[in-house]
Amino acid sequence: MVTAETAMTLPVLVLLAMVGVATVGVGQARLRCADAAGEAARAVARGDPAAAARARSAAGAPVALSTASSASDTRVTVRMALHPVSWLPRVTITETAVVATEPGAAW
Repeated sequence: MVTAETAMTLPVLVLLAMVGVATVGVGQARLRCADAAGEAARAVARGDPAAAARARSAAGAPVALSTASSASDTRVTVRMALHPVSWLPRVTITETAVVATEPGAAW
């Protein structure tokens, strides 16, 4: 009798485990995007747009990087489309970093 109950609950446990792994993957992707946005924002604020392009590699996946600079601050937004599991919906991760623009930085 215990075998029948185990056979009935095992698919649910596997499903919950897969959703948990996908959730952890999305959390890691958010951290990578936040790191990439911060690194790119600091680079653009220094006046080094080439370093901002290299910051894309910090995300570890293809990302869309958009920057906006003013005299007082620099804002970088990183977007990543993530499809953790084929039967779960696609997730778009967006992280933004804002830093003070360095005086005299050419942007």
